[in-house]
Amino acid sequence: MKIIEPAQTGRGTAMARRDFLRHSIAIALPATFAGMAGPLFAATAVPNAAVSNYTLPSRQRGSTVRDVRDYGAAGDGANDDTAAFQAAIDSLPEAGGTITVPAGTYRIDAVIGVRLRSYMHLKLAADAKLAAKANSAERYNLLYVNKVRDVEISGGQIVGDRNGHTGTSGEWGHGIFVRGSSNVTIRDLHVSNCWGDGLVIAAADMWQAPPVGSKNVFVANIVSTNNRRQAISIGYVNDLKIYDSEFSNSNGATPQCGVDIEPENGNIAYKVLFENCVVRGNARYGMLLYKGSQGVTVSNCTVEDNGSCGVVTRNALATYIVNSTIRNNSATGLFIQEGTRNCQVSQNTFYGNYHRLGTVTRAPFSMSGWSSRIERDILMQGTMSDIRITTNFYR
Repeated sequence: MKIIEPAQTGRGTAMARRDFLRHSIAIALPATFAGMAGPLFAATAVPNAAVSNYTLPSRQRGSTVRDVRDYGAAGDGANDDTAAFQAAIDSLPEAGGTITVPAGTYRIDAVIGVRLRSYMHLKLAADAKLAAKANSAERYNLLYVNKVRDVEISGGQIVGDRNGHTGTSGEWGHGIFVRGSSNVTIRDLHVSNCWGDGLVIAAADMWQAPPVGSKNVFVANIVSTNNRRQAISIGYVNDLKIYDSEFSNSNGATPQCGVDIEPENGNIAYKVLFENCVVRGNARYGMLLYKGSQGVTVSNCTVEDNGSCGVVTRNALATYIVNSTIRNNSATGLFIQEGTRNCQVSQNTFYGNYHRLGTVTRAPFSMSGWSSRIERDILMQGTMSDIRITTNFYR
């Protein structure tokens, strides 16, 4: 994918955003839009963009509980605990169960990785940390969720080997890789310093026919920060919901986005929701919705302080950006590119964008549609159709 720059609730009912999300560590407009079908600007209903109010999905698993310490895990930050984790997981009966990880720092050989199985919950204590051992590999997966179902991962920290990595090539060293799996929950954890991405949600058997996409994936209350390529990469998936999470400070290997939705091999990322999320401080785009993105909703999110555009759509279908704040990005706040179809932008607040060209002071105003007055905030370029920019707010 080529980077294109602009021309010069919890367990019961509601879950409030956690405090670590509030204080986390972190041009010329074309004269015509050739080939546009239907009205450029039109009012229409938008998705419900209320504050997050959800119930954690139920995942099927047995009642067996195992503690990784009982299988030899030291959690002392020195010993290699990879085999102990795998032994604990493999000891679960067919019905599955829960693996508990007490407080401590557990060194994991990410090149081998820890493979999760169906019908299990990997339950980390809040002060438990899985830390990748330094390696030179181009690719690794610290936690690998491959072609399984009914899996939950919660709590603690996952730390990659970025600061100690001994190789120079590759961009695929990931914290959590969900691949061709269904009914997966990832919540209440912090992922950082991976050689590639903090999280990947995509397909298994990608280059075979047919590939196995992931489906019914639920992410809530996570921070993914200071990873080298992306905070989260999203490939072939059906029904992904992400709430109350932060994707920040990606830097080091292109595309360097907070969120990259980029299914490969002609597949689709379908029905993806971001609600109450923060996307900030990434070296390039905050969010990239690329070819194969279909039915993506960005609701009540903040996209700010990114090193290029805040949000970019290209060859994306059925995109809804509503009730969000897009501000202080180095380039255009929202860049709608070639091939975008059925895109609605409503009830958002834009300001401070394209500050690489200097700041602009203006009185607050609202407007429906597009004019050169807002080209720092919203830019459209290329052939597209059914772009609906209704009332938004600017200052």
